[in-house]
Parts: sequence; C-alpha cells; structure tokens
Amino acid sequence: MTTPLLPPSLRLELRDDIAVLWLARPEKRNALDDATVLGLETFFGSPPPGVKAVVLDAVGDHFSAGLDLSELTERDAFEGLEHSMMWHRAFERLERGRVPVVAVLKGAVVGGGLELAAAAHIRVAEPSAFYALPEGQRGLFVGGGASVRVPRLIGAHRMADMMLTGRVLDADEGHAAGLSHYRVDNGLEHALGLARKIADNSPITNFAVLQALPRIAEANPAEGYLMEALMAAVASGSAEAKEKMQAFLEKRAGKVGR
Repeated sequence: MTTPLLPPSLRLELRDDIAVLWLARPEKRNALDDATVLGLETFFGSPPPGVKAVVLDAVGDHFSAGLDLSELTERDAFEGLEHSMMWHRAFERLERGRVPVVAVLKGAVVGGGLELAAAAHIRVAEPSAFYALPEGQRGLFVGGGASVRVPRLIGAHRMADMMLTGRVLDADEGHAAGLSHYRVDNGLEHALGLARKIADNSPITNFAVLQALPRIAEANPAEGYLMEALMAAVASGSAEAKEKMQAFLEKRAGKVGR
C-alpha cells in the first residue's frame, strides 16, 4: 500500500508510527476548498501503512476559517445537497476511520473549520483559539456536519446561540463549553504526547473506541450492553491485552495515579 497523493493544501510528516497532517493554506487562514476536503477523505480513507495515530495541525496562526467562500458558486438545490454530502463523507472518513485523530486548535476554528475539528477524536486548544458559526449571519446554514456533531459536544442551545447571534467563544469559553479536551500553551507538543500514548495502546482497544463506542452510545441500552460485552470479550482475548495485563500483574506497568 502506498501513501495517497495529497493536494498542495495538505502536508504530511511521518514520525515513526504517528502521522502529522497539516492544513497548508495559511494565506487563506486554512479555509477549506473542495480539493482540501477531498484530500482529507483520501488520506483518512487510506492512511499510510503502519500509522497508529494522526495529529491534525495547521500551518500558520489559524486552524481553519471554514469554507473558502471564493469557491462558493451558484448551485441549484441538488448541487448544494451533493456538495454538503461530500463534506459529510470526507469528515466521516476521519471520525469513523481506523486511526485516532488528535486535532490542534489555534486561531480561527470557524464554520467548516469547527465542523472538521468536531470530527476529530481529541481536540487540543491553544490560547489563541476562537470558535464561531457565522453561517447564520450570512444567510446560510451549516452543511459539513455541525448540526449533528457540535450539539453532542456543547448542546443544541449553545450552538443555537452561536448561529443566531454570531457569538464568538474564546479558547477558555470553548473549553468550558466542551469544544476542546485540553487547553494548553503548546498544542502540537501536547498533541504528539497524546498521540504517542494512543499509538502504544492495543490496536483492538483503539478500534473498539473508534468503532464500537460511538455506536454503543447511540444504541438503546439492551443493544449497547450486548455490543459492549462482545467488544470486551474480543479485546481481552487479544495477545496485546494479555501481555499488558501480565505486565501489570508483574508490577512492570505503573498503577493509575495523579
């Protein structure tokens, strides 16, 4: 398997079994054009062989200012539907892919940029990060998955406030609301540390967290419990799980502590 060819708006750096993928349109505040979104779909649909975690960062001062409005053309209703569903498909490749993704948020995390960030599994925010959904101020509605993912993070009432009033949340407000998991000074350094921990997990455990956990959360309790039991049995029977448990019993692995 070879690494997919990426557009110039995406840059890839491999650090052993961790991939760092950069949004690379700093002159546009990393606004997302179709080529970039399709490149994300391609990359997360077929990550480089051996990669166990991905850090999603951005060149420059901003994560992403959202949809590149210079590409916004006159579309009929069906063309608009297809365009929105292309974004859905691309971001789902990230969210439901085979590798955990840690996003580094800084500067503008706006519109489609917030939609992309919400699809990541872990979000690390720097002090400069700010969040907005300006579509409501522009006569538009979100189209990249925000109405599904963002309310699950902060609640529909907070998202409604952002869209109706144009409210902008700073890094601390966004963290308190639930848009980030970590609020740190050096996002990339922290994200790489988290990615290293993730990459050291059993692949089956990471698979279960990415693939089973979201489905269990959405299932009714009876189905959720059964799916959990099945996944727990599969994970505990793996060679990696047995080795990690043996290391703990033999005091070769540290205990949980602060």
